[in-house]
Amino acid sequence: MCLSHPLRGHRALCHPSPTSPIPAALPAESGRRPELSACSTPAPSVPLLTVTDSRVVEIQSQMSERAVELLGLPEDRACLLLDVGCGSGLSGDYISEEGHYWIGMDISPAMLDVAVEREVEGDLLLADVGHGIPFRPGMFDGCISISAVQWLCNADKKSHSPPKRLYRFFSTLYTALARGSRAVLQLYPENSEQLELITAQAMRAGFTGGMVVDYPNSAKAKKFFLCLFVGTSGTLPKVSSSAAAVPSPHRTRFRNVKGKSVKKSRDWILEKKERRRRQGKEVRADTKYTGRKRRPRF
Repeated sequence: MCLSHPLRGHRALCHPSPTSPIPAALPAESGRRPELSACSTPAPSVPLLTVTDSRVVEIQSQMSERAVELLGLPEDRACLLLDVGCGSGLSGDYISEEGHYWIGMDISPAMLDVAVEREVEGDLLLADVGHGIPFRPGMFDGCISISAVQWLCNADKKSHSPPKRLYRFFSTLYTALARGSRAVLQLYPENSEQLELITAQAMRAGFTGGMVVDYPNSAKAKKFFLCLFVGTSGTLPKVSSSAAAVPSPHRTRFRNVKGKSVKKSRDWILEKKERRRRQGKEVRADTKYTGRKRRPRF
């Protein structure tokens, strides 16, 4: 049964049922993931790490940017997106920067607490996606997920059946997405059998699409994106080149051509403050010092 109440006055919180698993720590295998390779701290410290470690933030931002790019969203209007496994809200930050709205779901209360402390612009739900997506049909214009879906393949309890949990997730996600929209799920499959299981349950739920693998010839930079289409059969996007694993310097210039402000610039800061004002949040007044870089200290 799903109950809801505000979290700290402005966040929706959806509690899983008493049988829902809330893992205390990530398994040891997650240490091999690229965004965690720069740290040797134990798993319980991951929620703090994902916000403070610059390497983690950089990789998370790159994967979020790629996922939103694969969604193929229209440029002439703002969209409502679902972020599955939103964690501390790093992916949501990029969604907000692109001018879209989002709702995030995560099973970890600690990670959502970090997101609340960071004052992310999206709404947050505490829920186990293995029990389904608790939203009305056709609500979202798209869905992204970064490094989360593969956890549904784990059976944390004897009563858990990974195929059933995956099908429940995909079937309710299909219902919650608008016709013609997409879901882009970045994941780290442990083996080909796990990848086949996830893909098979997605197709069984009604999705079409397939897997996009960026940097397929790189052991560290390889990224799997499951691109799913709702109601229509689309063409899978092209993969990123395997020649380099670093973001292109032309990306910022391309965003300028689209009319987007460069991140951390004065215009970017003013736009973000204006979005927060429209949301009814308390924001400091704009002054001539807004967005001005501070001099280095000696």
